[in-house]
Amino acid sequence: MFELTKESLKKFYNIGENVIELYEKALKDVEDEFKMYHEIREFNQLKVLNAMQEERISDSHFTNSTGYGYGDIGRDSLDRVYARVFNCESALVRPHFVSGTHALGTALFGNLRPGDTMFAVAGAPYDTLHSIIGLTGEGNTGSLKDYGINYRQIELNNGKVDMNLMEEILREDSTIKLVHIQRSTGYGWRNSMLVSEIRDLIDRIKAIRSDVICFVDNCYGEFIDAIEPTDVGADLMAGSLIKNIGGGIAPTGGYIVGKKEYVERASYRLTTPGLGGECGSTFGVMRLLFQGLFLAPHISIEAVKGALLCSRIMELAGFEVLPKYNEKRSDIIQGIKFNDKEKLIKFCKGIQAGSPIDSFVQCEPWEMPGYEDQVIMAAGAFVQGSSIELSADAPIREPYIAYLQGGLTFDHAKIGILIALNKIMNEY
Repeated sequence: MFELTKESLKKFYNIGENVIELYEKALKDVEDEFKMYHEIREFNQLKVLNAMQEERISDSHFTNSTGYGYGDIGRDSLDRVYARVFNCESALVRPHFVSGTHALGTALFGNLRPGDTMFAVAGAPYDTLHSIIGLTGEGNTGSLKDYGINYRQIELNNGKVDMNLMEEILREDSTIKLVHIQRSTGYGWRNSMLVSEIRDLIDRIKAIRSDVICFVDNCYGEFIDAIEPTDVGADLMAGSLIKNIGGGIAPTGGYIVGKKEYVERASYRLTTPGLGGECGSTFGVMRLLFQGLFLAPHISIEAVKGALLCSRIMELAGFEVLPKYNEKRSDIIQGIKFNDKEKLIKFCKGIQAGSPIDSFVQCEPWEMPGYEDQVIMAAGAFVQGSSIELSADAPIREPYIAYLQGGLTFDHAKIGILIALNKIMNEY
């Protein structure tokens, strides 16, 4: 059957023999790595299934509320399902979050007050948070800085949190209210933070300052491990429904989970004090949010398998990759360092050409809201901007690193990756 696939790749996409040879080698190398992730997928599927059964989810929860949305049993039951899945006290899952950045910002604004300090211990947060914090842009935009909220940051030491420096700052700065922990690599060149590493980090923080909120940016990380940061002590966590946990079906939205008091404060920022999560109509999307969550354990691991193949084949092709195919992962992102602007752009254009939607479009670098550099984004997705679907993006800055993520099916992910590599190796 492989010969049928091989000939089809040549026929439909003009994939060169040199790329096919690398593919055959890479596929053999990654097959053993798949087994561990299949076990994680099965456990997480059990966890999601049990949460839905315990909350007695039925067709009546696929609600279509309007106006204020009071008494929307689908919305309220989905919150409880998420709280069970994440093993925490409370959840706020809403289509009203326009992005993961919005959910993260809501959690921050809801829990920080003038004079408080936000402390980032894993280096600079993802680019789109910079304007929320007030690191970039002009004043009077409503950033944390504009509201008198301070910000401190320490850099990673050889890709790891500098525990000694972190502890020193926590002891000396009593204004620190919230510690920001980014699980995923973002636009950095480091491995994603394992949940076991997050556990150690939170334990060290709480030993010094039990009152500090440990806040985790969980974007791209859901269902890649058998446990989540809330299982190991995270007080508050946020993410996007058009990444892993939406299963490729959720049309929009985000979530905030954690301790009840912190989630409740965030809900007052999403709506208003006094209303919180008690209102908000759901426009008939509840079935998609439930179904997306149910599919998410499977879809997330399909994306990981695509990342594993990408890592190995790009390494065999001579590029530096992070993480390597046989390193343990904590998100779906695969970094490829090109050290060449044109090769970077070709790769992203290849991913676009391998998409089911807008495959005929040529993606180009552009000034994208929330980003400091020009960004090129390959995203031929059924849901606009969905990065659980096969996509690749990169800031146009040295050393020209592309970040590949997603793939609703492994079969599609590998086709897109082969088209992208073929553009670099065989199209001049």
